[in-house]
Amino acid sequence: MRIVFDKLAGVRWLTDPLAIPFMQRALLTTLLLAVAAGLLGTWIVLRRLAFFVHATGSATFPGLVVAGAWGIAPPLAALGAGLGFAGLLSRITRRGATGADAATGLLLTAALALGVVLASDVYRSGAGVDRLLFGTLLGLGDGDIALAAAAAVAALAATLALGRTWLATGFDPGGAPALGIRTARGDRLLLVLLALSVVAVLPAVGALLVSTLLVVPAATARLLTGSLRGLLAAAVAIAAAESVGGLLLAYHLDLPPGPAIAVIGGGVFGLVALAASIGARAAA
Repeated sequence: MRIVFDKLAGVRWLTDPLAIPFMQRALLTTLLLAVAAGLLGTWIVLRRLAFFVHATGSATFPGLVVAGAWGIAPPLAALGAGLGFAGLLSRITRRGATGADAATGLLLTAALALGVVLASDVYRSGAGVDRLLFGTLLGLGDGDIALAAAAAVAALAATLALGRTWLATGFDPGGAPALGIRTARGDRLLLVLLALSVVAVLPAVGALLVSTLLVVPAATARLLTGSLRGLLAAAVAIAAAESVGGLLLAYHLDLPPGPAIAVIGGGVFGLVALAASIGARAAA
């Protein structure tokens, strides 16, 4: 009898939160985001853009702080800040005086510092800063669901239309033009899509943890499969599973969803990496 009660308690631990309206919205939003994050995350990992994506997400923080004070729609403010960051980074690196990684790190630090100053000394955002940095379960609404759906559709359409271009550019950027592939246009579209996806992910996981969805699942999937189709499918599946697990953990432990999903994602990646390392040693 005790075993039966334990099983029922375990099932209710999983199902009871999903009967609550705000958890249903959060679940739908994160599942849609998992599609966008898994597909675009594959290209992020293959093109080695993880640091850029993390920096773009953090750079939206000042825009989000200003949005609340000025009455601007947060997605528009975040998109403006993210595109401004990308444009400034492109201008700095084009001059050749500073490497891309160094310039990204400098601008990232400056953006975070500006956001903290604005939130604490100028606009007095208070507890709202946690929601901006780490996401929220309670604040997700119809607009966030629509934005997540748009990001999922855009990621799927772009992967179908531009997957060959992104793959060729990533593995052989010098030889891609000889195949008739317009690498510059493909790269610009990829960066724009990444900026849009960062904006879509922000409400769920916050400005500091966009890599939790956009990088970690795809990095984990790459350890499991070597084919592109397998990588795309596995990245979406892992992002969805980690998102659902993170939401449940956040609900039961009263945590922001971003850190909860990050803990699960980091743990899964660590276990998969350890298993892959052990398997490689055994095969050798």
